[in-house]
Amino acid sequence: MKKTSHSHHSSLSELNITPLLDLVFVLLVIFIITTPQMMNNLEMTLPSGKPPPKTNQPKPKINKIVVDAQGRTFLNDEFVTIPQLKDKLEQLQADNPDLSVVVKGADAVDYQNMIYVLDVLRQLDITKVGLATEAAANP
Repeated sequence: MKKTSHSHHSSLSELNITPLLDLVFVLLVIFIITTPQMMNNLEMTLPSGKPPPKTNQPKPKINKIVVDAQGRTFLNDEFVTIPQLKDKLEQLQADNPDLSVVVKGADAVDYQNMIYVLDVLRQLDITKVGLATEAAANP
């Protein structure tokens, strides 16, 4: 750093900005660290330990679709083909626009048969779909 003086009593013509730069970098690091936490505003409704309030409304009917190991499709324990499944689901959806469906596939089912069923649900815009699973048996 160079100091210039015209007389014996010198005046400082350059300003030492090193401490100022240190302060700016520290503030920059603080803002970089805290900004992602301020932007993460994910709204979630977490389940509570309390049981849901009891209402007098009946439980909604959940329709079961089962695809067995041979690829046969059953809607509410009644054998249907894929075109029949689409027709019956359209009828059920006309009666109840808020239709709920649970799809269960056998362990040895061909994956393509499940795709046919899920494709029918997508075509009919049925969004309340659950996939049923079974807990593994302890040997």
